[in-house]
Amino acid sequence: MLNSASEVEFSEEKTTEEISQLSSLALSGDTAYSEKTSTGLPEKTGYPDSVYIMAANIFQGIRFEKSPEKVLIKYGNEPLPSSTESEDESFQRLSYELAFSALKFQDILETILIDSYIFPSTTIPDHLNSLIIVMLYDFQDRKFQARLLSDNEESIAEVLEVENLLNSFKTKLAAALARCRIKHDALSIYHILPETVRNQEIRASTLPLYAWINTCKISPEEVYHSLKKKGYNKVKSVLHIDNKVFAVDQHCYDVLIFPSHLKSDLLNIDLFKDYKLVFQDKSRSLAVHSVKALLNMDDDILMVNSGSWYTVAHMSILTNNNTSKIFVCGVQSQAKDPDLKNLFTKMGCKNIEILHETFINLESKDHRLQKVKVILLLPRCSGLGVSNPVEFILNEHEDTGLLKDFSQGGPSEDKLHILAQQQYEQLTHAMKFTRAQAVVYCTCSVYPEENEAVVKKALEFQDHGTKVQSYRLSPPVLPLCSLKEIHLSTDKFFRMEPSEITNGCFLSVLTRERDPSETVSVKDVLARAAAKGLLDGIELGKPSKREKKKKKSKMSLPKSSTSDSSSIQMKIAEFLSQETNASAHQSETLTTKTSLPQKNTNQVGSSSQVRKSNKPTTNPLVPTFMKNTSPSRPYKRPTNFLRPRPEDRMIALKPIEIVLPPVMLPFSSPQGMRAQIPTQHFYCRWVGPKTVMPGYLPTPSIPRRGEKPKENLPSSLPRHPRPWL
Repeated sequence: MLNSASEVEFSEEKTTEEISQLSSLALSGDTAYSEKTSTGLPEKTGYPDSVYIMAANIFQGIRFEKSPEKVLIKYGNEPLPSSTESEDESFQRLSYELAFSALKFQDILETILIDSYIFPSTTIPDHLNSLIIVMLYDFQDRKFQARLLSDNEESIAEVLEVENLLNSFKTKLAAALARCRIKHDALSIYHILPETVRNQEIRASTLPLYAWINTCKISPEEVYHSLKKKGYNKVKSVLHIDNKVFAVDQHCYDVLIFPSHLKSDLLNIDLFKDYKLVFQDKSRSLAVHSVKALLNMDDDILMVNSGSWYTVAHMSILTNNNTSKIFVCGVQSQAKDPDLKNLFTKMGCKNIEILHETFINLESKDHRLQKVKVILLLPRCSGLGVSNPVEFILNEHEDTGLLKDFSQGGPSEDKLHILAQQQYEQLTHAMKFTRAQAVVYCTCSVYPEENEAVVKKALEFQDHGTKVQSYRLSPPVLPLCSLKEIHLSTDKFFRMEPSEITNGCFLSVLTRERDPSETVSVKDVLARAAAKGLLDGIELGKPSKREKKKKKSKMSLPKSSTSDSSSIQMKIAEFLSQETNASAHQSETLTTKTSLPQKNTNQVGSSSQVRKSNKPTTNPLVPTFMKNTSPSRPYKRPTNFLRPRPEDRMIALKPIEIVLPPVMLPFSSPQGMRAQIPTQHFYCRWVGPKTVMPGYLPTPSIPRRGEKPKENLPSSLPRHPRPWL
């Protein structure tokens, strides 16, 4: 403290101008701060005493420790007593935000305390120094204005003691803050922070809210209707919109997006109170939707390091229509089981089973996990892709120590190496589950050491000695909605970079190489199609006995060439016997008797042998009159058709159902139509015309193009153009 009142007056006169300038300064006094104030938020008036106490305890556990020779302010090891209000979620969020802000400016705040002569002149015990740091940050953030106290709030003695101390040094603290700003040539001390930290705060100020729909309780259409009644309008994008709007996410059909400033209003509507809408970061929704796309009807799921219980609930709701079971490992405290079961019951989840073993201690031979086909791995990571670390820590139950990494712009190399090694061990352990067919690996990191490097190393050093198929990297199963996403996913990894609309995310899908000896059942194909939303409104049932018989008969068709050959012979004989009757119903008879089934090449070959066996000498109905007929006439006509093709070409055209057309020669007796033309000539002439289609016989009354009808045919018989072909 200063020695005399004259020195105090001199100091106050010297810093009057600086204090007037400081009235417009704050640690959040640039873009991020202006955006917050532009939304109409009221000026800060301070926090309740319990928030200061809890923030001081958080800061005590995550503060930076300096070497002994550089330590000027000593922090005690004893935590301050906290009230029951600290268990409230809103109080926790305020406390973490205050502690994180104080941590980012720890060096500057300590410099201000020393420069203002608070240290080492004060006699406050060391265990209150953490409280001094967090309250000093809030004091300057309020522009050194007095805190407004609530009438119903109970005061805490330690908080009052520190507050009185800071108020007595208000002028000196303002002067020290101004000198620090001038020293760093910054508009505000906010600009002294690393650029990565500043960019992260700017993104956090604009990041929208993501909430997924609990389809076990309500349908998306009902949610849209309820929000519309509350005054919310559906739009395509919520970016830079201050009105009450919402949009549907492009990657996950059950995820809605809201502007960030609407959170307090949304928490008061029944949709969120009744767990019909649940706030959660989009990266977790991307992970569970990737798992769903890989599931069959009866496949179980193993979730590792799920973080938030909302992730488990979302996975359960997406598989509600299946018979899948979800195993969650790593819940070591059995005391949490009743609370978790109560939460899952409220949300409508019924297929969740909690395992108290850690993932590394689980064995692939565990009888409970024999139906597990997909493993969702959400390992601990640096989380540097997240814009709002406080929300990430509270919602995903992450380590509070991440705030220290965020305050510096990233983890140290040693810590990054440790994280990567842990991730590699968990991924390789997941690949040892022989019954599993896929592993989904998801992080919120932006470092390749935690993402691509871990996956590639695990694939490279996987055990190929087992009897199961090896894992391979598969393309993303999520839709790619922009050219940027397509470009980022060219190497089969799904990436989302941190931006003003979403947090960063890395996702990789590993699947086993398909065994060539295995066949995929129809049930699995339909289940996978249903998981992708391709069978909406179609119920999957067992195939009927009739369908099974049809399938069995189709499988046995290639072996029935002998029976087909005999049936063809019978049809040919019947056709020849009916050919002798020249009546008006001949064309109708031909249509019903000459339909030959189209079979494969072997069947056609058998029919070809039948035709060759029909020699004229074996048929007593064929007269010998045609022996005296000149054979040159049939050979004059092939020029009007396609050139005769080799035998292999003819085989390709054999499945034509007009093998034995009606042959009517211009003789007085219908018996004269039994031509002794070689069978192969009879066959070649009818394969050529392109107008001949299977199952079709030419109408006798229509002559071919360029040819006159025969005039010497009896009027009682139908006329056939070019009957010798």
